[in-house]
Amino acid sequence: MADMRHEAALTKGRTLGSIFFGGGTPSLMPPATVEALIAQAEKLWGFAGNIEITLEANPSSVEAARFADLAKAGVNRVSLGLQALDNEALAFLSRAHDVDEGLAALDTAQQHFARVTFDLIYARPDQRAKEWEAELTRALSFGTTHLSLYQLTIEPGTRFATLVRQGKFTPADDDEAADLYALTQDMTRAAGLPAYEISNHAAPGQESAHNLAYWRYQDYIGIGPGAHGRRLNEATQRHKKPENFLSAIARNANGLAHEDALDNRTQAVEALLMGLRLHEGVDLDALASRFGLVQDEMIDWDAFAKLRDIGLINYGEPRLTVTPSGMPLLDAILPEIVNL
Repeated sequence: MADMRHEAALTKGRTLGSIFFGGGTPSLMPPATVEALIAQAEKLWGFAGNIEITLEANPSSVEAARFADLAKAGVNRVSLGLQALDNEALAFLSRAHDVDEGLAALDTAQQHFARVTFDLIYARPDQRAKEWEAELTRALSFGTTHLSLYQLTIEPGTRFATLVRQGKFTPADDDEAADLYALTQDMTRAAGLPAYEISNHAAPGQESAHNLAYWRYQDYIGIGPGAHGRRLNEATQRHKKPENFLSAIARNANGLAHEDALDNRTQAVEALLMGLRLHEGVDLDALASRFGLVQDEMIDWDAFAKLRDIGLINYGEPRLTVTPSGMPLLDAILPEIVNL
């Protein structure tokens, strides 16, 4: 509560449009604690009339048993980490649940929350297009209005990277991954859940308000151990270890580990890197005005022209957008066009 009061004092007059309980296992919090946090947030800031209050949950029977009470506490949207609809894949991904338990949790969530989303990971080892098509068809049949669909990526220092190095599995090659991405776009679009961000799909009006705030580079406050935030032209980070976080609260009445001023150029770059993930792209005129820059300071137009000519990016004044063909190559495109 002290951490919230600290941030509220800095952001007087602001109204909350979304709350997101995430990281770790927030669904194991007692519903009374969730209710108290929501009530305190409303007291400190006030809520927009259509506030979105999301809670991340693992799809286990233990967590699903709390859904009714969490809904009564004020949560109105749940995000389930299903990750796969195949038991062998769940074991590979080191998930504790199996498919039956995950789908039972999904059913319970849909009984108690008007808005439910879940995630799946594709481009898994040896996954073929027909297998992913069948899995995604099943996922779409459950009737949620939002899905997060991520390609498996191999990050340095992770267990997956170790397994690849040991020759225990071979990641999908670029062509295979691109084919699966294209299949995903076609199927979700046909089902009425087009992509609004590279990995996120929703029915019109069901996009995640909280995540859109990140991608549109709006202010957000990070509360609790390890939380990151962006507010008032500053980047904030809380102490990650709970014991250090609590010690900081006792000393300073907030859990801040770092609070760093961001210059206009840094913010513009961050806004571009986030905003170009969205299918709506970014309004370059608005960004230039917001950060006191000119477009040439933000965009390498020579690189843009080359990528435009091969159909990967567009500029329809004032919006810069990555095309559907360019989205699978986003990580390569961004460093080329954004003046980092």
